[in-house]
Amino acid sequence: MFIRMIRGALIRQWKKMAMIGFTIALGASLATAMLSVLYDVGDKVNQELKAYGANITVVPKEASVISDLYDVEGGESSGAYLKEDELGKIKTIFWAFNIVDYTPFINVNAKLDDGSSVKVVGSWFNHHMELPTGESLDAGITSLRSWWEITAGSWLDEQAEADENAAMIGTALAEKTGLTVGDTIHVTGDVSDGSYRIVGIFDAGGEEDDQIYTPLNTAQALAGLDGCVDSIEVSALTTPDNELAIKAAKDPGSLTIKQYETWYCTAYVSSICFQIQEVITDSVANPVRQVADSEGAILDKTQMLMILITILSMIGAALGICNLVTASVMERSNEIGLMKAVGAQNSQITGLVLLEIIIVAIIGGAIGYVAGFGFAQIIGHTVFGSAITMRLVVIPIVAVIVILVTLAGSIPAIRMLLRLRPCEVLHGR
Repeated sequence: MFIRMIRGALIRQWKKMAMIGFTIALGASLATAMLSVLYDVGDKVNQELKAYGANITVVPKEASVISDLYDVEGGESSGAYLKEDELGKIKTIFWAFNIVDYTPFINVNAKLDDGSSVKVVGSWFNHHMELPTGESLDAGITSLRSWWEITAGSWLDEQAEADENAAMIGTALAEKTGLTVGDTIHVTGDVSDGSYRIVGIFDAGGEEDDQIYTPLNTAQALAGLDGCVDSIEVSALTTPDNELAIKAAKDPGSLTIKQYETWYCTAYVSSICFQIQEVITDSVANPVRQVADSEGAILDKTQMLMILITILSMIGAALGICNLVTASVMERSNEIGLMKAVGAQNSQITGLVLLEIIIVAIIGGAIGYVAGFGFAQIIGHTVFGSAITMRLVVIPIVAVIVILVTLAGSIPAIRMLLRLRPCEVLHGR
């Protein structure tokens, strides 16, 4: 009998039930989309910000001390260098898979044929290396400096160039010397000199436009610094800092064992820096605060926006459900009054109405979840250029939200139902 009554109510009021289901589906779809993006937005924002360069710099310990004392760039003139043969160790740390890219730099002061000074920067471009883990890696400034505009020629290709003396120069230097792609530029360093064939001219919008960029070993040979690098720039996917990360960044020794394990096993920028220092001899790794802080601020604001949209959509859904359920109860007032007259208790009638609404909510919620996940993919491809990963944790969260919103929206109608008096309703008053 109970099931027959529910089925009858759903069939007789199918239009109102369909509207309730549509309202719930609409709210659930928006909640699903926002929560799916919320759980995936951290990686997406990090990946987007990686296009703007490294977020960690590694320098020799001595250079870091000089920089701190005199507020100058360390590494170039300190006489301290990092070891090139240790670069592969960066991909052996606990958070190796979060290291997206990295490249070393060696800065050499040299002179052009006209006697003017020029800085020759040695680095990787698309350097291929075999890692201690047995994996291989292609890394370099081709991806770390993706915002550079190549005004002539192309990026230097280490894997294709047979001539190690290929080089790239900045637009300011090209304009000053009158050189272009295909020409040769001759420089003299402290130990040797070299003639470099220009394969590309770039516009970086900074001091790099007055510099020459060559493969790492080419610049090392100019100053007799084989196997030495001034600094390393690392691009890593990180988790925004919290109180634990800030405390650890100041002094890891101040953490308890449990705090240390949590910090070390979380991809905080300070944790990754600490682990890099463990594998690179006499090094100091520091986050590029402008980038690291921006990541955290952007991520926090984006997540807050997603949460706010979800809350507002659920409030809207609750108001819509409230109006529709109230209208349904008013339309069925004679039926409800008759049920009370023949002895039905308020709890039984309330349970009947709520069960009807919950059945509709489950169907609407399921449809809304599917539609919402599709909506999340549209957001992912439109905003981030990649798909949003399905998170199973979103399903129970959306289910709980749908049930709570449905119950909250039904409260005014239930209160009205409880106040109905059979004698008044059956007499048409």
